[in-house]
Amino acid sequence: MKGFIDDANYSVGLLDEGTNLGNVIDNYVYEHTLTGKNAFFVGDLGKIVKKHSQWQNVVAQIKPFYTVKCNSTPAVLEILAALGTGFACSSKNEMALVQELGVSPENIIYISPCKQISQIKYAAKVGVNIMTCDNEIELKKIARNHPNAKVLLHIATEENIGGEEGNMKFGTTLKNCRHLLECAKELAVQIIGVKFHVSSACKESQVYVHALSDARCVFDMAGELGFTMNMLDIGGGFTGTEFQLEEVNHVISPLLDIYFPEGSGIKIISEPGSYYVSSAFTLAVNIIAKKVVENDKFSSGVEETRSDEPAFMYYMNDGVYGSFASKLSEDLNTIPEVHKKYKEDEPLFTSSLWGPSCDELDQIVESCLLPELNVGDWLIFDNMGADSFHEPSAFNDFPRPAIYYMMSFSDWYEMQDAGITSDTMMKNFFFAPSCIQLSQEDSFSTEA
Repeated sequence: MKGFIDDANYSVGLLDEGTNLGNVIDNYVYEHTLTGKNAFFVGDLGKIVKKHSQWQNVVAQIKPFYTVKCNSTPAVLEILAALGTGFACSSKNEMALVQELGVSPENIIYISPCKQISQIKYAAKVGVNIMTCDNEIELKKIARNHPNAKVLLHIATEENIGGEEGNMKFGTTLKNCRHLLECAKELAVQIIGVKFHVSSACKESQVYVHALSDARCVFDMAGELGFTMNMLDIGGGFTGTEFQLEEVNHVISPLLDIYFPEGSGIKIISEPGSYYVSSAFTLAVNIIAKKVVENDKFSSGVEETRSDEPAFMYYMNDGVYGSFASKLSEDLNTIPEVHKKYKEDEPLFTSSLWGPSCDELDQIVESCLLPELNVGDWLIFDNMGADSFHEPSAFNDFPRPAIYYMMSFSDWYEMQDAGITSDTMMKNFFFAPSCIQLSQEDSFSTEA
C-alpha cells in the first residue's frame, strides 16, 4: 500500500466496510513507530472522486483544468485523468507527466506567466498550444518560438491591482489590453480568449462581477481587431468547500448567461488545484525533540494560561523545508491533532511546533494548547494535500514522507458510476483488500 512521489508503481488499499481513515493512520503509526518513525501521508482517493462529483453537480458548465503543481503525485494525476479533467501545467516536466497518462494536448494548458524559451519550444513540439500571457515581452517570445500558439490574455482582477501585494501578482490591466491585442495582431499571434484569477483568500465574490465584465470588454476589443475568441478561463481560488463553490456559482452563473451565453461558442474553463486534493491527504509527523520554556516567551494568541505553568516547544521530523513549504507564504490551514489517547480533564499547555532544521523560519504553529507530549509521540495534520509534495530541501537529510493510498469500497463504486470502468482503468493502479482492522484491544504505545 506504499507509494512514493516519483514511483508510478504505487498501490491503493481498497478498504473493507468498517475500516476507515483513522484505522489506516493507526496502522501506519504503529508500523513507523517500529521501523524508524519517519513522517508519512495517507491519501484518501475517494475524496477526490467526491470533489469531482460535487464540481459536476454545482458548476457543470465549467470544465476543470487541474493545476498540476498543486499536487503531482501519480495517483492524483491518474485518477483525475480518468475522471476526464483537463490539466493546467507550469513547466515541461508537468506537461510530460500528464502526457504520459495519455492526456491529449487539447486538454492541457500552459499557464506559467514567465516562460523559458526552451519550454515554449517543448510545448510547440508536443502540441500543447493553449497558453496564457500578460505582457508584450512574453508575447514576442511566444511569437518567435510557438507558431501554433493559442493565447489567453491574462487580465488582473481588482483584488490585485495596486497596493504592495499587487507588485507580486500577474495579469495585465484592462487599459493595456488593446495595446497587447494590437501587438499580437502585428506578431501574428492568435488570441483566443481571456484568463483571470481570484485568490481563495479573497472574501469578496463581487470581484468576479468586475472580472467578468472586464473579460467581456476584452472579448469585444479582440473581436473588433479580427480575433476569434472562444475560451474564458476563470482561474482557481476554490477552497474545496461546497458552500464556497455554490457561493461563487451564485454570483457568476447569471453573469455568464449575460456575457458568455450558452450557444455563443465560448468554452468556460477553470483551474482548481487545492479544491480537489487538499482534504484528500493527511500527514502524520513524529515528535523528535522537546524543550520546556517560560510561558511569557510565547506571544498571545491562545486562551489565557497561568504564567507559572511551563510552556513547550516541540520539534517534528517534517517542516517548512519539506511538507509544510506553503507555510512560508501563507497561514496553515489545519490544526494539529494528538494521535495518542489522553483524558478529557488532562491539563493543556501553551505549545509551539517546529520543523527539524533549527531555523527560525521553520515554525509550523506559533502557539496552541496541547497536552504534554513526549519524544516519539505523533501529531496528525489533515488538509495537507496541496503544495506538500515538493522535493525536500538540502537543509536537512530527513527522508521525504512515504505516501499510502486508500479508497473505500463505496467510493470505488462511485468512481465506476463517474465513468471509470475496467476498460479505462489507470495504468499502475492496483487494488488490494485491506487487512487493517485495529480494535481497542490492539492499541499500542508510541512513546520512545
